[in-house]
Amino acid sequence: GECLTIADKEEVWHLEIVGPGKGKVGAVWAAQRVPDDHISVNANASTIREINLKDKDYYMASKNIYSVAEENGWWSKKDGEFSFAYAYAPDTRTSIACTRREWRVFDLLAPSLELDPNSENFPFSVKPDTLVSMEDLVRVFKDYYEGTEFDLRKNLTVTDKEGKSVISPMANPFMKNDELKLNRINGAWGWRGERNIAVHFTVYATIIQCRNWMPDEVGAICWFALDNVASSVYVPIYATVKDIPSEYKTDGRETGFSKDAAWWVFNRLGTLTAQRWGDMHKVVDNVWNPTQKKFFETQKNIDKDALTLYNQGNKEGAIDVVTKYSNECCREALDKAWKTGDLLWTTFDGQW
Repeated sequence: GECLTIADKEEVWHLEIVGPGKGKVGAVWAAQRVPDDHISVNANASTIREINLKDKDYYMASKNIYSVAEENGWWSKKDGEFSFAYAYAPDTRTSIACTRREWRVFDLLAPSLELDPNSENFPFSVKPDTLVSMEDLVRVFKDYYEGTEFDLRKNLTVTDKEGKSVISPMANPFMKNDELKLNRINGAWGWRGERNIAVHFTVYATIIQCRNWMPDEVGAICWFALDNVASSVYVPIYATVKDIPSEYKTDGRETGFSKDAAWWVFNRLGTLTAQRWGDMHKVVDNVWNPTQKKFFETQKNIDKDALTLYNQGNKEGAIDVVTKYSNECCREALDKAWKTGDLLWTTFDGQW
């Protein structure tokens, strides 16, 4: 099955789609709306359980949602209340690789709930303890359970100069399969340990802003990061940009390693950083943290300038402003990613 998060300027919905059974053509789907003051998580698992189709503001489903489950023996009325997740994707509710991430997001943004990280189920959505900022979202997507018992590095320790046991700087939370086996990592996900939110096999990541208090030409933005988010940066790409740097339009799968493809720039940096994560990620953070902050802060002025032009009837001028800013941010990110990778190689030569 598949879960799609669908959002516009007013609402956010989770749409879950599954097949009707082996050898059959068609689909079964259910959708649930996220309350306006809530957050919800889509972590490769079905989270829609009980549905109330009479409440059309919050639930929708295909007409065959009950009949297909009954025909295949996945649910019957005598079983009690219908649960979409347990009828159509029960294994996902017992996959710790999925549920642990659901817990982590809720725990980062609503820690007062004190949810159990080992639970099979969590609420479909929760109200965060405070308003969620863009900075909060970046923090969530960069997370790898640091400071918790689920950190993959927790047993990869050395003795420091003071005689204390500390996590080795060579230990990294993004170990490949062979590294996991070599280091005898074990966790709730077996020899794989844990499934982090940030992972080395990320191709790209997005944070979408749909701002209903602005015209579409200014209010819609895709914050776009390439490769492992933990060692990357989100650049703003407004929905109406006329163009973006060629590196962001080049498919790195076709080129192989190339300076002409932005993905390879960030993949190189992420791969290098993981070789001595304990030390190298601090260098990377010292570059990206202020850069990300600047992108967020500068965005306010860009929005203001673009809105001024838009309200004056100069829509093209407004689009030119956001196009220029998006391209400048992409260029800055590319330049810093190359230079930071070079810096790591030079600074830590002979240490990895």
